[in-house]
Amino acid sequence: MDHDEEAGDSLLATGFTVGSTYFGVDARFVQEVTKPGELTPVRDAPPGVVGIRNLRGRIVTVVDLAVQLDLGRVEESEHARLLIMENQGETYGFLVDSVTDTVSLDVGRIERTPANLDPALRGRLNGVWREPDRIMALLDPDALFDWNDESTDRG
Repeated sequence: MDHDEEAGDSLLATGFTVGSTYFGVDARFVQEVTKPGELTPVRDAPPGVVGIRNLRGRIVTVVDLAVQLDLGRVEESEHARLLIMENQGETYGFLVDSVTDTVSLDVGRIERTPANLDPALRGRLNGVWREPDRIMALLDPDALFDWNDESTDRG
């Protein structure tokens, strides 16, 4: 893991679901959580981009995180939310099925990503956090912005 924290330090993670999977991402990268709102489709956008939306004067590119992680699609529901994050001066909203909680994790107890996970997903994780009743897959924030060039190259 390349975190600046050492064993014994804690990491605040925003917990959310995509399908039946419980994920977390370093809360420092999440600017806000909001409802999806009205989306405007974008022609010839990469597969995961479901549209753009105006969020208080900022244009936000909305990405279906299920598509991005090759887990299907996020269902339209009253629980769906956008995790608003920024990368290289651009604002993105990652569409998830629900935002569940914020969890303080002991960095020293974050385990390696299991080798039996799909390699495409495993490469986007920083590790896993085990709780008695569930496992949180910790997404690498930088990997969220890794667009698959092959899928966008439709020339």
